Amino acid sequence: MKIRRHRLDASGERVRFAQSPNTSGILDPQYLIIHFTAGSSAAASISWLINRDARASAHLVIGRDGSITQLVAFNRVAWHAGASQWEGLTGLNQYSIGIELDNAGRLERKGGQWCAWFGNAYPQDQVMEAVHGNESTVSGWHVYTPEQIEAALSVSQALVAKYRLKGIAGHDEISPGRKVDPGPAFPMGSFRARLLGRSEDAYPHYRTITVLNIRTGPGTNHERLPESPLSRGAWLEVLDENGPWRYVALSGRDSAAGEVLGWVHGGYLQRAG
Repeated sequence: MKIRRHRLDASGERVRFAQSPNTSGILDPQYLIIHFTAGSSAAASISWLINRDARASAHLVIGRDGSITQLVAFNRVAWHAGASQWEGLTGLNQYSIGIELDNAGRLERKGGQWCAWFGNAYPQDQVMEAVHGNESTVSGWHVYTPEQIEAALSVSQALVAKYRLKGIAGHDEISPGRKVDPGPAFPMGSFRARLLGRSEDAYPHYRTITVLNIRTGPGTNHERLPESPLSRGAWLEVLDENGPWRYVALSGRDSAAGEVLGWVHGGYLQRAG
């Protein structure tokens, strides 16, 4: 994927441009910020973000099928971050490129179904039950599609190379307590590692919130490892994701740390740093 004159080159790619009026000034891009739309579809979110009344925008919207729509040129400020701070900077609109992923966000169980704030219901296989890193209780979260993650990675790699970006963060990291997107269903640890290369802290640390089985694969149909169960409060690094399941290793912060690798259900993990 290539960038020319601060726009994605659509040649051979599913990319289109829909200009948002919600932009101002010249951008000094240093970071990527990931969001979810909390909307019913990519088309609905794009329609809103190109409406002046929205007073919000992002540079890109990525659909669940991997399609990409650019709303703002990469050298212009888009209104996606709001009140925010990250690595000594405040007001991240001025310093970041915003990527919105089509995703319903937090879901609530109603009458045996998982429902979004706008009323749509989602099947269990599209839902991850997990504790947000800035919260303490389990919620439902709409999962992202593989096509969406791969499209986001491809465009992010192009942006990092073009603008020599320093890093990537979630909206919930730059505005903790105010925002929850992209939420625990987005694999920020593995995404950041694939995008920037693994560093000492590339993979996020979690702790188990209960005694938890560790399995050979992502599902209860897979055998438990001899090291099962993990004790409550065990420190883990999440290396990969498959739906609601997380591929983990015991962290060096745990006194029992070792080369134990296996799968646990992400709903029983809490972000620890």
